[in-house]
Amino acid sequence: MCHVIVTCRSMLWTLLSIVVAFAELIAFMSADWLIGKAKPSSSEDVDNRTGGSQEPYHPTLGIYGRCTRISHIQLSRRDTLCGPYAENFNEIASGFWQATAIFLAVGIMILCAVAFVSVFTMCVQSIMKKSIFNVCGLLQGIAGLFLILGLILYPAGWGCQKAISYCGPYASAYKLGDCSLGWAFYTAIGGTVLTFICAVFSAQAEIATSSDKVQEEIEEGKNLICLL
Repeated sequence: MCHVIVTCRSMLWTLLSIVVAFAELIAFMSADWLIGKAKPSSSEDVDNRTGGSQEPYHPTLGIYGRCTRISHIQLSRRDTLCGPYAENFNEIASGFWQATAIFLAVGIMILCAVAFVSVFTMCVQSIMKKSIFNVCGLLQGIAGLFLILGLILYPAGWGCQKAISYCGPYASAYKLGDCSLGWAFYTAIGGTVLTFICAVFSAQAEIATSSDKVQEEIEEGKNLICLL
């Protein structure tokens, strides 16, 4: 018989697992890993006619995508265009970024799988006599290692020609040049830290769902067990 067991610690672990997976996925897909040096607008005649001043903008560059501004002189409008600069894996700007993409993708796939499984831990607490929390915690630890490898290799690609075109000639491996780090990079770091926190916290979720209070509730014949 399936017993639905919900505790504060198990629910918190489930929510954190889902948040971490989404955070890493969004960061990976974003183009805001590097914020390029300021570039002036190219629509000088538009600004002269309207009397406005030129506002510099900062193009952004991701692992496989980028955002830049396109000026419509006739329409007196500027649009930001975002999309992948690489049509396939081999066109990613740097070999280090290709390795980063692989490591991050593997880590994110593991995190998404754990997030999916975590939803069902309310009903299923063990698989083949193995605690599902411990198994998921181990997988989260492995995913965290993949994420760390990807984040360590990413700055090594700052010396590629694509990064130099955004960050200036002084950009090189582990040197930003005229660029700055965007929110996606910090999100990926924060998600990696939370991944290890989830891996450790999974043990607390296991303890909470196998406590004496839970066993007493099961022996009383209850199918829905909610404990603080």
